[in-house]
Amino acid sequence: MSLCKEDNSFRTDWTRAEIAALFDRPLLDLLLQAQQVHRAYHLANEVQLSTLLSIKTGGCPEDCGYCSQSARAESGLKAEKLMDVDAVLAAAAEAKAAGSGRFCMGAAWRNPKERDMGTLCAMVAGVKAMGLETCMTLGMLSRDQADRLAEAGLDYYNHNLDTSPEYYGEVITTRTYEDRLETLSHVRASGMSVCCGGIVGMGESREDRVGFLHALASLPAHPESVPINALVPVKGTVLGDMLAGTPLAKIDDIEFVRTVAVARIVMPNSMVRLSAGRESMSESTQALCFMAGANSIFTGDKLLTTGNAGAGADAVLFEKLGLQPMTSEEPARVAAE
Repeated sequence: MSLCKEDNSFRTDWTRAEIAALFDRPLLDLLLQAQQVHRAYHLANEVQLSTLLSIKTGGCPEDCGYCSQSARAESGLKAEKLMDVDAVLAAAAEAKAAGSGRFCMGAAWRNPKERDMGTLCAMVAGVKAMGLETCMTLGMLSRDQADRLAEAGLDYYNHNLDTSPEYYGEVITTRTYEDRLETLSHVRASGMSVCCGGIVGMGESREDRVGFLHALASLPAHPESVPINALVPVKGTVLGDMLAGTPLAKIDDIEFVRTVAVARIVMPNSMVRLSAGRESMSESTQALCFMAGANSIFTGDKLLTTGNAGAGADAVLFEKLGLQPMTSEEPARVAAE
C-alpha cells in the first residue's frame, strides 16, 4: 500500500475502505507496519514533550458534550478571565525548564474577541522569544485573526474535528463540521501549521473512528500535529453523565492503540500526540502507543482542567522504555527511503 503519490507528496485520497481494512488487520501486523512507517519519517525513540496551559478557563458558550468548560455543563467549573501576559510567560519559562519543546495555550471561547487579540499576540511573541514552539487553541478564527497570530510568530493552531462527520451532531450542536473546516482553511492560508485531531471513546463506533481518521487524512494537507484523545468522562458534562458506569465509559486499550497505529500509517509525517486520557493508561498501553507511532505527549500534572500523568511519571516511563525527549525546536524527521 503506497503512502505517497507519484510526486512523493503524501496521499490525501485515502478511502474509508482502505482505512477500515487497516483497523481490521491482526494487531501485531498493524503495529509492525506502523512502526516501519514511523521510522521512515521520524527518528526512533524520540518523543516531543509539550505543555498545555489554560489561559482562559470556563464559560464557553459552546455545548461540546465532553467539555467541563462549557457554560452549559454542571461541572462546578467557574469562568475565569484571560490571564495576563506576564503570568503566561512565567508558566512558559517553567515548562521550558522542565524539558518541554512546545508550549500550547488554550482559551475556552467560541472565538477570540478583537479586544483580546493584542494580548494574545503578545503572549505568542513572548513564548516564541524563549525558543519554544508555540501553539494556541482559541475556537474559531477569521482569516484576519489567523494572519495576525501568524505574524506574531504562532507556529501551530489547534482546532480539532473531534469525531467523524456522521457522529459529530451527537456531541456538538453549536458549531458545525463545516465551521471547523473553515477555521482550518484560514489557519493553513495564513502559513501556520495545523494541529488537528479528536477524541475517541465518546460512544462512537469503529466505523466512526474510521470516518474520523478519513476526515483528517483527506484534508488538502495532513495536519502537522494530530492529537488523539481518549475521553475523560467529567461529571456534569453530557457525555460524562451519559457514559458514567457504562461499558462505553472507557475505550478498549487495544482499540485505542489501533487508532493510533492507523493514524500513523495514513498520516506518515505528522506528529501523533497522546493527549487526554493518558493519565489512566497503564505503562504497557502507553508503550504500545509509542510502538504504534505516537511521538508526542503533553507533560505536566494538568491538561486544561483534567489530570495528566505528570512529569515524574513520564520520566520513569521514558527510562523504562529507553525513550528520549526531543531536544530540537523543530521535530527531527528522517528522509524516506
